[in-house]
Amino acid sequence: MTDAVEQARAAAAAAQAAAEEARRLADEAARRAEELAAALERATDTAPAPSAVPGVTAPPDAGPAPDATTAGGGTTSATDTEPPGPLGPDAVEAIRAGYAVAGTALELGALVNGSALPDVQVRIPLGMLNRHGLVAGATGTGKTRTLQLLAEQIAANGVPVFAADVKGDLSGLAEAGQPNAKLLARTEAIGQRWQGIGSATEFYSLGGQGTGVPIRATVSGFGPLLLAKVLGLNATQESSLGLVFHHAERAGLPLVDLSDLRAVLTYLVSDQGKAELAELGGLSKQTAGVILRELVTFADKGADRFFGEPEIDTQEFLRTAPDGRGIVSLLEVPGVRDQPEVFSTFLMWLLADLFNELPEVGDTDAPKLVFFFDEAHLLFSGSSKDFREQIVRTVRLIRSKGVGIVFVTQTPKDLPDDVLAQLGSRVQHQLRAHTPDDAKALRATVSTYPTSDYDLGEVLTSLATGEAIVTVMNEDGAPTPVAWTRLRAPQGSMDALPSDVLEARVASSPLLARYGTAVDPESAREVLAARMESAAAEAAAAQAQADAEQEAARAAAAAAEAAAAQAARDERDRKAAQAEYERTQREFERAERAAAGRRSRTTSTRSSRSGGRAADDPLGGLLGNGLGQTIAKEVVRGIFSTLRRRR
Repeated sequence: MTDAVEQARAAAAAAQAAAEEARRLADEAARRAEELAAALERATDTAPAPSAVPGVTAPPDAGPAPDATTAGGGTTSATDTEPPGPLGPDAVEAIRAGYAVAGTALELGALVNGSALPDVQVRIPLGMLNRHGLVAGATGTGKTRTLQLLAEQIAANGVPVFAADVKGDLSGLAEAGQPNAKLLARTEAIGQRWQGIGSATEFYSLGGQGTGVPIRATVSGFGPLLLAKVLGLNATQESSLGLVFHHAERAGLPLVDLSDLRAVLTYLVSDQGKAELAELGGLSKQTAGVILRELVTFADKGADRFFGEPEIDTQEFLRTAPDGRGIVSLLEVPGVRDQPEVFSTFLMWLLADLFNELPEVGDTDAPKLVFFFDEAHLLFSGSSKDFREQIVRTVRLIRSKGVGIVFVTQTPKDLPDDVLAQLGSRVQHQLRAHTPDDAKALRATVSTYPTSDYDLGEVLTSLATGEAIVTVMNEDGAPTPVAWTRLRAPQGSMDALPSDVLEARVASSPLLARYGTAVDPESAREVLAARMESAAAEAAAAQAQADAEQEAARAAAAAAEAAAAQAARDERDRKAAQAEYERTQREFERAERAAAGRRSRTTSTRSSRSGGRAADDPLGGLLGNGLGQTIAKEVVRGIFSTLRRRR
């Protein structure tokens, strides 16, 4: 018992000591938090008011602090006490002047020259976003957080945003971020007045796979070029697929889903339909077979869910919230990550549809929409020359529609040169050069930057997470100086939304009633099925009529044959009766002649005995005269005539 009590006392003492240590640590953390809060308040007091879009309240972190307040509370010039960096004072001032913006701008972060210079802020003019941009860097260097930072600020200035949440960690921007000591220390050091703010967000999913309002496209709206790219068709097969689309449109066969396209392909190589493409060159069974097999494989992976109605109206991505902020449209794709090329191609379809629908607006103070192309290298991998030309043409021309595009990928070499040539803003995170190919890509990247005082080959491989080399277009359209930048922290949560919260947000979306349930209208499959059913019915009726006519012909032939046989039998019977009649007639005549001879010999005898014999032989008396002979002939003729008719 004593041992147990001692053990309990020892455990209680240990618990008390642990509690005291925890209390001490908590007090220390609270003290440090108060010091950081005081430093942040002093930095806020010295900062200028943020710029804003008319009618839209800019986020609290929109403006830089020209004089940075250190964590210790002292105010210093940016170049007085900073450790030496790669840039001299003149280069620092050139960067300060190069990123000065009179209008609305997105705040990227502070210049790094040995350490961060919070009074030298790096910005992108909002009006230059329709000149497109690139966010690049190796995995884990902060590309996604940069995307979130840009999306939040763009939306806060009243511009809608569309982005694909490839890794599933962008949904947190819908919720305000939570502060912590490390975050506040970082943001204070770069002159950012950080405050947790959530963005107005709409969540989408491809064809209902995942959590979000379903995005669907009809096969005809998707088009043969993009579909050929997804299916991996060669040039000949792509041309044949285009011919099928052309025929379907001309013949009034709506291509809504993949089953419609399969039905049209099957019909066009059938005996009933192959003549319809004869004037256009025809469709070989081998090519149709390849396309059909690829379509079956495509559908088996779940892609058939992406095609159908109701088709999304891309104008939904141009909406703003009631408070004037742009709505961030997030397309969730982690649930179908095994088909990355399909998703990036769908993004290209959305962009192409926007290009077709939006009017020309020229250069504006702010874009109408900014479109983020995450994992952009997947878009160009294995693509055909025609497909690349379409992308380049869309990227080049959609600027005049007020749409900005930001490509997010690992290295600039992932994009074709013609696309890179269209990009006005570049945020390059760390690149790695662990292999000869990496080193070659690094040299190629360095060669694309304007001349600067940096050794970019060294800087790009030594950037910390959350740092980037930046160059953008200024308000005059000229490139800004290259700036090593420590990027700001997003104001939304950097963690994904819990699944129940995400589902609740989707369930409350006003778009769910319009796009949530798939419909199956009458389309090519039903039209062709009805057409072939009608043709089959007509063929069956024609066959039945032919069979009836053939049966009637057979019956008529049989009847004619039977009649002929009966006529032959009747003729034989007639001839037999006639012969029998003639034989009987001859016998009768012989009998008659014999009777006449007997009568002539016995005439005298009869005369003398006429009285008695006539009475005794009335038949002989009757046959002996002329009348009797006539009657006898008629009786015989009648007997044999009746006999002939009966037979």
